[in-house]
Amino acid sequence: MTQPISYHNPVLLKETVDGLNINPSGVYVDVTFGGGGHSREILARLGPEGKLYAFDQDIDALKNTIEDDRFMLIPQNFGYMKRFLRLYGIKKVNGILADLGVSSHQFDEAARGFSTRFDARLDMRMNQDQVLDAVIVLNQYSEEDLIRIFKSYGELRIALKLAQRITAARQESEITTVADLKEICAPLVPERIEHKLLAQVFQAIRIEVNKEMEVLYDFLRQSEDILKVGGRLSVISYHSLEDRPVKRFMRNGLFEGEPEKDVFGRSSVPFKKIGKMIIPSREEIKENNRARSAKLRIAEKIERE
Repeated sequence: MTQPISYHNPVLLKETVDGLNINPSGVYVDVTFGGGGHSREILARLGPEGKLYAFDQDIDALKNTIEDDRFMLIPQNFGYMKRFLRLYGIKKVNGILADLGVSSHQFDEAARGFSTRFDARLDMRMNQDQVLDAVIVLNQYSEEDLIRIFKSYGELRIALKLAQRITAARQESEITTVADLKEICAPLVPERIEHKLLAQVFQAIRIEVNKEMEVLYDFLRQSEDILKVGGRLSVISYHSLEDRPVKRFMRNGLFEGEPEKDVFGRSSVPFKKIGKMIIPSREEIKENNRARSAKLRIAEKIERE
């Protein structure tokens, strides 16, 4: 039997699952299975007729699968949620949970290349079967594309200078390790904010490698399609790039602009917001440092007018 992989405590566990307003005989989806913490809490609230489908493309997460007849773990990117649920005959569900970003386990595994704490090959792939990794991004992307990534996904003021240093450095030798990248960044990064800036650099590359923003947009659109009226969407995000589209989509079903209004000034939107944004307590942050930047938003599917 495969040994389970150790993951940190799930963030905002009770609040996120409470937000789904579980129907014991309902069908639910956990699109970011990871260590299975949120999934186990959902199963604890389901009756014998309930069903839970979980998604995770990371081979490590598959070692945490749950032996339960009500549970199915689908080893795929959640950007394909709607397609794979249909393969199992599921067209509508009662609730969807997403805990976005990188798992603590992925950050803690040195060989995965997600963290600035360890020297390792620059990998950063959540799906180990895909070809594109951080080494390809750094050595093959044009200077213009590198600037775009660092500006859009890292919100870095040093985007231009960093892209120039990367394109110059790779003329001398291939950029392959965390140490290589940190050395390139060093002259641009003041020591007092080194950790923060390097985290932004790594975040930008990771988002590009895994196409995280495209996947998030696809997932939110699909959530509107497959949620039943009255079904709930419960999403935890960890930085503003994720939180902004989640907030906008839950508010008006769009990522930009405002919904059209009819002659009476009314707009037709797919969701209503449930409660206010929830952040972890000081106690939870003390026990689980990963929770410090978490934001939970909950919405309910409504009948469009």
